[in-house]
Amino acid sequence: MAYLKIKEFSKEEFFPSFQFTIKWLLIATIIGLLAGSASAGFLVSLHWVTEYRESNIWIIALLPLGGLLIGWTYHQYGQNVVKGNNQLLEEFYNPQQTIPLRMAPLVLFGTLVTHLFGGSAGREGTAVQMGGAIADQFTKWFKLKKEDRRILITIGVAAGFASVFGTPLAGAVFALEWLVIGRIRYEAILPAFIGAFVAHYACAELWEVHHTQYEIPILPNLNLINLLWIIPAGICFGLAGRLFAKATHFWSEIFKKYIKYPPLRPVVGGVLVALLVFAMGTTKYIGLGIPTIVDAFTEDLPWYDFLAKIGMTSLTLGAGFKGGEVTPLFYTGATLGNALAFLIPLPVALLAGMGFVGVFSGATNTPLACTLMGIELFDAESGIFIGVACVTAYIFSGHAGIYNSQIIGSPKSKFRMGQKGNKIGG
Repeated sequence: MAYLKIKEFSKEEFFPSFQFTIKWLLIATIIGLLAGSASAGFLVSLHWVTEYRESNIWIIALLPLGGLLIGWTYHQYGQNVVKGNNQLLEEFYNPQQTIPLRMAPLVLFGTLVTHLFGGSAGREGTAVQMGGAIADQFTKWFKLKKEDRRILITIGVAAGFASVFGTPLAGAVFALEWLVIGRIRYEAILPAFIGAFVAHYACAELWEVHHTQYEIPILPNLNLINLLWIIPAGICFGLAGRLFAKATHFWSEIFKKYIKYPPLRPVVGGVLVALLVFAMGTTKYIGLGIPTIVDAFTEDLPWYDFLAKIGMTSLTLGAGFKGGEVTPLFYTGATLGNALAFLIPLPVALLAGMGFVGVFSGATNTPLACTLMGIELFDAESGIFIGVACVTAYIFSGHAGIYNSQIIGSPKSKFRMGQKGNKIGG
């Protein structure tokens, strides 16, 4: 009897699991190496164009020309990849056709042009789209099934995210969590973790492309009073994430409504952004904004920095420039946390760190991934503060987000139960 049970277990569970592991270990490793290498090249190029722009401020005057270049290129060659991250989500929900490989070079080109000429954007969208496009090619090469294709897209997202930020745990969980709000899809958990760790290793170790280091040097006592102070901070972070998402969608709709010819949208947006930069007399609100993010952990910053960054980034991306939203979300959260230090009796570095990942959590609806990112970036000692802030921000951002195609799997409130299965943009 025992022999029959062992035989049944081996046939129905052990050997299929072993076969699954070997199959995806090989595929995820290859995808991780390719996506991590792509991210490494992207980060090096991004550093170069940023340095060049900061040394040649006059080039910002050419931002409308850069916008025309991006708009025309996508209009001519990228009509079937223009949705970006939302296209990855849609292909996951309803697989139709393999994501064209051209998505990778097009988004790389568009992002570098955006940053070179002075747009305000991030980098996660580029890495995720490159990873997803690279991964989905395995559908054709290995003639994989529709179910396997969903796993491929998940691996690509995990690999791109992990390698561009140096956070493999967060990258893997983000790829599993962002697909459906309030749900995590476990069928791809092993391939996602393998792809994320290999991509991070390829970028950071093989290519020796390193990431910005952040530190929270002082933590308060872990008591009820200090934990309660996290709640108002988390509410602010959630509302900021919601504002960021709504502002980006607002500008996108405005440009689509009044400018029917797509290549002209980033031209007009480029004029507006360039004029704002020269009117303000500073470049701190364009590009990635890494120096300001670092300063938010140690220095007093103007309270309105987070609003200025939301305005510049939503205008840039809404007009059709390329890049990502996540690093500007880091900027928004870190500077908002810095501003809240005048009202909330917690260390400024802790508030900046909580905001760094909290606003990201609210805008992307991924509280677990953001908590893990905070632990990876700031060490485990701050984990409880980070976790409460991310979950609170997630709840108070409502059913909004930067990804219009996200589907609501588990509503955040019983008052929104009727929205289950809907898209947040629907």
